[in-house]
Amino acid sequence: MNNASLPLVEVNHISKRYPVLANSSDRLSALWDMLRGRAPTRHTTVLSDISFKVMPGCSIGIIGENGAGKSTLLKLITRVLTPSDGDVVTRGSIGALLELGAGFHPEYSGRENIRLSAALYGISDAELKVKMPEIEDFADIGHYIDEPTKHYSSGMIVRLGFAIIAAVRPPLLITDEVLGVGDESFQKKCSRWIDEYVNSGGTLLLVSHSMYHVQKLCREAIWLHHGRIEMQGDVFSVTQHYLAWHESKRVPEKSLTLLDCADFEYGIESLLCNGSEPEGELVCKFGSDFLIDVVLTSKDDAAPVLMCGWGRADGTSVYGTSSEMDGFVARKISNGRYAFRLVFPKLNLLPGIYNLRLHSLDPTGLRLFQTRHLDIKVIGESRAYGLVALAHHWE
Repeated sequence: MNNASLPLVEVNHISKRYPVLANSSDRLSALWDMLRGRAPTRHTTVLSDISFKVMPGCSIGIIGENGAGKSTLLKLITRVLTPSDGDVVTRGSIGALLELGAGFHPEYSGRENIRLSAALYGISDAELKVKMPEIEDFADIGHYIDEPTKHYSSGMIVRLGFAIIAAVRPPLLITDEVLGVGDESFQKKCSRWIDEYVNSGGTLLLVSHSMYHVQKLCREAIWLHHGRIEMQGDVFSVTQHYLAWHESKRVPEKSLTLLDCADFEYGIESLLCNGSEPEGELVCKFGSDFLIDVVLTSKDDAAPVLMCGWGRADGTSVYGTSSEMDGFVARKISNGRYAFRLVFPKLNLLPGIYNLRLHSLDPTGLRLFQTRHLDIKVIGESRAYGLVALAHHWE
């Protein structure tokens, strides 16, 4: 069989349980169970009956709340942990960026840790000599490359780890919130590299709390909930359902007013739809122009990014874009204030109830700060069915 048709990872009905060790009696009981080769009498289940495959060239985002089992799942795939039930089959080398500093010896210098990592990836001394300048340039930590890594900041650790991965380019890259660490310029560099890596055929397994990251870098998603797979499939469908669920369980909060933008590094100061401030459910006519005018604030005066996402009331994803994705730079209207106008000409959403989300992001388009939600009712006459009216003709 052609290796290209085989999964790089097969996760087969894995579960992970840990013994409950609340007191000395629990510890003795757990030790006795372990010596007898039995499952713990008292235990907590972190993951339960998880199965999926990672095919070459696919990119999968793993999402879910804290404690859902995301990081544990990655540790099982990379064999940092062993499953209580089931098994994981991997093919080819895996580049993993999990916990900060994992795999680095704190007493060794950055350069020595590079050599150690290269040896683990099967890179010869001759190959490493060629790649070393590339690694040093990507990490960009200066003379600290020859200092012990125990003196590194968290951002420097990530820089070094990612630089090694970028030079090795493993068939499968597994990352756990790595894009949330480090300065903005390095985050953007990593995001660009991952984007290029995936587009050139690399395989990605990404854990992130940022739905923007997941939607931008992944084509598929898995939603973990209480240690089980709640949903998996197309990234936009899964993330939209997750966000809808997340919103539904939130305690009702007061609507964000004009003044609330001051609480955010990059905030939404004002919002107009077709020239008016939205109040309650907006009504838009099928086939008419829909204009969105937004002013974002920026405490450091750097131009922020505006993201827009449409969804049906049932959580079905319809469309999403951002100024950064479209290469649009906002117009500066005064210090720390930027204006955006997003035009949807002849809006072709079929009649129904929709949810419009607007997000303010940092200038790199990586971190989300403030969100506004609008309910929009599209009215009009159409005998078509679905979400949008696609231009077509009969011959």
